[in-house]
Amino acid sequence: MLQDTLENALQELAEQDADVARLLPQIGPPEPRQRDKGFATLFATIASQQISTDAARAIMGRIHTQLPTLNANTVAAIDGQALRDAGLSWRKVEYAKGLADAELSGSFNADALEAMNDADAIAAITALRGFGRWSAEIYLMFSLGRGDIFPADDLALRVALGRLKSLAERPTPAQSRRMVEHWAPRRSAGALFLWHYYLNNQRGAPA
Repeated sequence: MLQDTLENALQELAEQDADVARLLPQIGPPEPRQRDKGFATLFATIASQQISTDAARAIMGRIHTQLPTLNANTVAAIDGQALRDAGLSWRKVEYAKGLADAELSGSFNADALEAMNDADAIAAITALRGFGRWSAEIYLMFSLGRGDIFPADDLALRVALGRLKSLAERPTPAQSRRMVEHWAPRRSAGALFLWHYYLNNQRGAPA
Protein backbone atom coordinates (compact mmCIF):
# COMPACT_ATOMS: atom_id res chain seq x y z
CA MET A 1 0.00 0.00 0.00
CA LEU A 2 1.54 3.28 -1.12
CA GLN A 3 1.74 6.22 1.28
CA ASP A 4 -0.82 8.37 -0.53
CA THR A 5 -3.21 5.41 -0.82
CA LEU A 6 -2.76 4.69 2.89
CA GLU A 7 -3.36 8.30 3.88
CA ASN A 8 -6.47 8.52 1.73
CA ALA A 9 -7.81 5.30 3.27
CA LEU A 10 -7.20 6.65 6.78
CA GLN A 11 -8.97 9.90 5.99
CA GLU A 12 -11.95 7.89 4.81
CA LEU A 13 -11.83 5.80 7.99
CA ALA A 14 -11.76 9.00 10.04
CA GLU A 15 -14.99 10.04 8.36
CA GLN A 16 -16.55 6.74 9.44
CA ASP A 17 -15.08 6.44 12.94
CA ALA A 18 -14.92 9.30 15.44
CA ASP A 19 -12.13 7.64 17.45
CA VAL A 20 -9.90 7.42 14.39
CA ALA A 21 -10.77 11.04 13.58
CA ARG A 22 -9.74 12.08 17.09
CA LEU A 23 -6.44 10.22 17.13
CA LEU A 24 -5.20 10.57 13.54
CA PRO A 25 -4.17 14.26 13.86
CA GLN A 26 -2.31 13.46 17.10
CA ILE A 27 -0.08 10.62 15.88
CA GLY A 28 -0.27 11.03 12.11
CA PRO A 29 -0.40 8.22 9.57
CA PRO A 30 1.88 5.16 9.76
CA GLU A 31 4.48 4.30 7.17
CA PRO A 32 3.31 1.76 4.60
CA ARG A 33 4.78 -1.72 4.87
CA GLN A 34 5.63 -3.97 1.99
CA ARG A 35 7.34 -7.35 1.73
CA ASP A 36 8.33 -9.46 -1.24
CA LYS A 37 5.88 -12.12 -2.36
CA GLY A 38 6.53 -15.74 -3.14
CA PHE A 39 8.13 -18.85 -1.69
CA ALA A 40 11.09 -17.15 -0.01
CA THR A 41 8.85 -14.87 2.05
CA LEU A 42 6.70 -17.80 3.16
CA PHE A 43 9.88 -19.65 4.16
CA ALA A 44 11.01 -16.61 6.15
CA THR A 45 7.61 -16.56 7.86
CA ILE A 46 8.30 -20.05 9.20
CA ALA A 47 11.79 -19.06 10.34
CA SER A 48 10.56 -15.99 12.22
CA GLN A 49 7.76 -17.63 14.19
CA GLN A 50 7.93 -17.11 17.98
CA ILE A 51 11.40 -15.53 17.98
CA SER A 52 12.68 -11.97 18.00
CA THR A 53 13.20 -9.96 14.83
CA ASP A 54 16.96 -9.92 15.42
CA ALA A 55 17.11 -13.69 15.89
CA ALA A 56 15.05 -14.26 12.75
CA ARG A 57 17.31 -11.93 10.77
CA ALA A 58 20.40 -13.83 11.95
CA ILE A 59 18.90 -17.21 11.04
CA MET A 60 17.84 -16.02 7.59
CA GLY A 61 21.32 -14.61 7.05
CA ARG A 62 22.83 -18.04 7.70
CA ILE A 63 20.25 -19.72 5.49
CA HIS A 64 20.94 -17.33 2.63
CA THR A 65 24.64 -18.14 2.98
CA GLN A 66 23.84 -21.82 2.46
CA LEU A 67 21.09 -21.18 -0.10
CA PRO A 68 21.82 -18.03 -2.15
CA THR A 69 18.84 -19.05 -4.26
CA LEU A 70 15.98 -19.78 -1.87
CA ASN A 71 13.22 -21.70 -3.60
CA ALA A 72 11.34 -24.97 -3.34
CA ASN A 73 13.99 -26.92 -5.23
CA THR A 74 16.90 -25.76 -3.08
CA VAL A 75 15.01 -26.24 0.19
CA ALA A 76 13.90 -29.73 -0.83
CA ALA A 77 17.47 -30.64 -1.78
CA ILE A 78 19.30 -29.35 1.30
CA ASP A 79 19.83 -31.70 4.22
CA GLY A 80 17.56 -31.00 7.18
CA GLN A 81 20.55 -30.92 9.53
CA ALA A 82 21.95 -27.97 7.57
CA LEU A 83 18.74 -26.01 8.21
CA ARG A 84 18.89 -27.06 11.86
CA ASP A 85 22.50 -25.85 12.07
CA ALA A 86 21.39 -22.51 10.63
CA GLY A 87 19.07 -22.09 13.61
CA LEU A 88 15.72 -23.59 12.66
CA SER A 89 14.12 -25.91 15.18
CA TRP A 90 13.40 -29.42 13.96
CA ARG A 91 9.70 -28.52 13.87
CA LYS A 92 10.45 -25.53 11.62
CA VAL A 93 12.67 -27.73 9.43
CA GLU A 94 9.65 -30.01 9.03
CA TYR A 95 7.42 -27.06 8.11
CA ALA A 96 9.98 -25.68 5.64
CA LYS A 97 10.41 -29.04 3.95
CA GLY A 98 6.63 -29.42 3.85
CA LEU A 99 6.29 -26.03 2.15
CA ALA A 100 8.86 -27.05 -0.46
CA ASP A 101 7.23 -30.43 -1.03
CA ALA A 102 3.79 -28.84 -1.44
CA GLU A 103 5.16 -26.37 -3.98
CA LEU A 104 6.96 -29.06 -5.96
CA SER A 105 4.00 -31.46 -5.91
CA GLY A 106 1.64 -28.75 -7.12
CA SER A 107 -0.66 -28.98 -4.09
CA PHE A 108 0.37 -25.41 -3.29
CA ASN A 109 1.51 -22.61 -5.57
CA ALA A 110 2.79 -19.41 -3.97
CA ASP A 111 2.57 -17.52 -7.26
CA ALA A 112 -1.09 -18.50 -7.71
CA LEU A 113 -2.12 -16.75 -4.48
CA GLU A 114 -2.15 -13.35 -6.17
CA ALA A 115 -5.03 -14.35 -8.45
CA MET A 116 -7.15 -15.74 -5.57
CA ASN A 117 -9.67 -13.82 -3.52
CA ASP A 118 -8.80 -13.18 0.13
CA ALA A 119 -10.70 -16.15 1.57
CA ASP A 120 -9.27 -18.65 -0.92
CA ALA A 121 -5.72 -17.36 -0.48
CA ILE A 122 -5.99 -17.61 3.31
CA ALA A 123 -7.39 -21.13 3.00
CA ALA A 124 -4.54 -22.18 0.70
CA ILE A 125 -1.87 -20.87 3.07
CA THR A 126 -3.43 -22.24 6.25
CA ALA A 127 -3.70 -25.69 4.64
CA LEU A 128 0.11 -25.82 4.95
CA ARG A 129 1.54 -27.13 8.21
CA GLY A 130 3.03 -24.34 10.29
CA PHE A 131 0.81 -21.55 8.95
CA GLY A 132 -2.07 -20.17 10.99
CA ARG A 133 -4.58 -17.53 10.05
CA TRP A 134 -2.38 -14.70 11.38
CA SER A 135 0.55 -15.69 9.15
CA ALA A 136 -1.75 -15.92 6.14
CA GLU A 137 -3.34 -12.55 6.80
CA ILE A 138 0.04 -10.87 7.28
CA TYR A 139 1.18 -12.31 3.95
CA LEU A 140 -1.93 -10.99 2.22
CA MET A 141 -1.48 -7.54 3.74
CA PHE A 142 2.23 -6.99 3.23
CA SER A 143 3.15 -9.22 0.29
CA LEU A 144 -0.02 -9.15 -1.80
CA GLY A 145 -1.13 -5.63 -0.83
CA ARG A 146 -4.69 -6.62 0.03
CA GLY A 147 -6.66 -3.66 1.37
CA ASP A 148 -9.31 -5.26 3.58
CA ILE A 149 -7.44 -7.55 5.99
CA PHE A 150 -7.60 -7.34 9.78
CA PRO A 151 -5.32 -9.84 11.60
CA ALA A 152 -7.39 -9.92 14.78
CA ASP A 153 -5.25 -12.65 16.38
CA ASP A 154 -2.45 -10.10 16.75
CA LEU A 155 -2.10 -9.13 20.42
CA ALA A 156 -0.75 -5.62 19.83
CA LEU A 157 -3.58 -4.91 17.40
CA ARG A 158 -6.19 -5.87 19.98
CA VAL A 159 -4.47 -3.91 22.75
CA ALA A 160 -4.49 -0.82 20.54
CA LEU A 161 -8.10 -1.34 19.51
CA GLY A 162 -9.13 -1.64 23.15
CA ARG A 163 -7.36 1.62 23.95
CA LEU A 164 -8.80 3.37 20.92
CA LYS A 165 -12.32 2.39 21.99
CA SER A 166 -11.64 3.03 25.73
CA LEU A 167 -12.52 -0.53 26.69
CA ALA A 168 -11.88 -1.82 30.19
CA GLU A 169 -10.61 -5.15 28.83
CA ARG A 170 -8.76 -6.18 25.70
CA PRO A 171 -11.23 -7.44 23.07
CA THR A 172 -11.08 -11.02 21.86
CA PRO A 173 -10.25 -11.73 18.21
CA ALA A 174 -13.94 -12.32 17.45
CA GLN A 175 -14.98 -9.13 19.23
CA SER A 176 -12.26 -7.19 17.40
CA ARG A 177 -13.43 -8.38 14.01
CA ARG A 178 -16.98 -7.31 14.83
CA MET A 179 -15.80 -3.92 16.10
CA VAL A 180 -14.06 -3.05 12.83
CA GLU A 181 -16.63 -4.41 10.40
CA HIS A 182 -17.62 -0.85 9.54
CA TRP A 183 -14.00 -0.17 8.49
CA ALA A 184 -14.45 -2.38 5.41
CA PRO A 185 -13.09 -2.20 2.76
CA ARG A 186 -10.16 -0.36 4.39
CA ARG A 187 -9.37 -2.67 7.30
CA SER A 188 -5.70 -3.10 6.29
CA ALA A 189 -5.18 0.64 6.67
CA GLY A 190 -6.97 0.48 10.02
CA ALA A 191 -4.70 -2.35 11.18
CA LEU A 192 -1.58 -0.38 10.21
CA PHE A 193 -2.94 2.61 12.09
CA LEU A 194 -3.56 0.52 15.22
CA TRP A 195 -0.01 -0.89 15.16
CA HIS A 196 1.26 2.67 14.76
CA TYR A 197 -0.87 3.77 17.71
CA TYR A 198 0.38 0.85 19.81
CA LEU A 199 4.03 1.76 19.20
CA ASN A 200 3.42 5.45 19.86
CA ASN A 201 1.48 4.65 23.02
CA GLN A 202 4.37 2.53 24.25
CA ARG A 203 6.55 5.62 23.89
CA GLY A 204 4.14 7.78 25.86
CA ALA A 205 2.12 9.38 23.06
CA PRO A 206 -1.43 10.58 23.81
CA ALA A 207 -3.91 7.82 24.62
